[in-house]
Amino acid sequence: MLKKLFIFKIITFLSFNLFADDRLEKLVFAGPFATVSHPMLHMIKSGALKDVAKKVEFRQWKTPDELRVMIIKKDVDFIAIPTNVAANLYNKKQEIQLINVSIWGILEMLSRDKNIKSLKDFKGKEIIVPFRADMPDIVLKQLIKSQGFDIKKDFKLKYVASPIDAMQMLILRQADHVLLIEPAASMALHKTKTFPAKLVAPTLYRSVDLQKEWGETFNTVDKIPQAGIAVIGDMINNDKVKRRFLEEHGKSLKWYKQNPKEASKLAASTFPVLKAQAVEDSIPNLRLENISAKDAKESLTLFFNILKKDSPKSIGGKLPNDDFYYGIN
Repeated sequence: MLKKLFIFKIITFLSFNLFADDRLEKLVFAGPFATVSHPMLHMIKSGALKDVAKKVEFRQWKTPDELRVMIIKKDVDFIAIPTNVAANLYNKKQEIQLINVSIWGILEMLSRDKNIKSLKDFKGKEIIVPFRADMPDIVLKQLIKSQGFDIKKDFKLKYVASPIDAMQMLILRQADHVLLIEPAASMALHKTKTFPAKLVAPTLYRSVDLQKEWGETFNTVDKIPQAGIAVIGDMINNDKVKRRFLEEHGKSLKWYKQNPKEASKLAASTFPVLKAQAVEDSIPNLRLENISAKDAKESLTLFFNILKKDSPKSIGGKLPNDDFYYGIN
C-alpha cells in the first residue's frame, strides 16, 4: 500500500512539472494611435507571444502625460514611447529600459502653399505644432536653431494638444501650415480629397520632410531615432519575455510594411479616429526598421547629444548609461 502511494505521488509530481503552465497570466502593451503602436496590434492578433503569456492586451495613451502616468504606475509591461522620453524617465530613476527603435521617420510638414520646399521657407509664417516640448516640437526647434534662425523672431509656432487637433485646423482652414505625425498627415490629405470635406477643405501639399532636413542640417543620414518600445518595471528582469518580444516585434513590423491594406484595417479597427485608406497611404512614406536599442545606440547617442546641447531637459540632463539599451547578445 505504501509502495503504491509512493508511486502515485511520484507520478503526480512528474505530471505536474511536465505539464505545468508557467506562462505569465497577462502582458499589457500600451501606445498611441500612431504608427509605432501598430505592429503590437498584429502581435496580439496573431498570438505571437502565446508561448510566454496566456493573455495579451493593448491600452492606448492619448497624451504624453498619460504615457508618463502609465510608466510611473507600472501598470503596463511594454510601451510605445518617444526615445527622448524614455531616456528622460530613465535618468529620473524610473524602472524603464529601451527595447528597440522602430520609428526612424514619421514627421512631416503639410502646407496649403505648394511653393514651400524647405524649413527656411516657413520663416515668418505660423506653424501649428502638436505635443509641446515633446518629440515633434523638439525636432522642429532643434532644426530651427541649428539652421541659424531665432525661434521667437523668425517663426510663429502655435501649439495644440494632439496631431488630430492640428489636422482638423488645417482641414477647416484655421491654419495654413502644420507639423504632423503620420498617419495624421495622410489622413489630412485623404480627407481633403473626399466628399463632403473637399467642399470646404483647402488643397494640401506634402511640404517638408523633417528627416531629410535633419540629415542635411547635421550632415548625417536622413533618419531620426524617434520612437520605439520600452519595457517597464519587473519585466525588465525577464530576459526570456524581452527576447521573445523583440523577435516577434520584428516579424510584425515586417508584416506591417509588406501588407499595408491588412495592416491599415487592423489599425483602423483598433483606433476609430483612423481611416484605413489614410493609414495605408502613410506606410510608403515612413522609415520603419526594427533595431534593438543596443544596436541603435550609436544613432541614439548622436541624437541625444544634439538634444543635450540645446534641450538638456528633454533627455533628463545627461546621456543614459549602458543599462538603458537592451539587445540580444
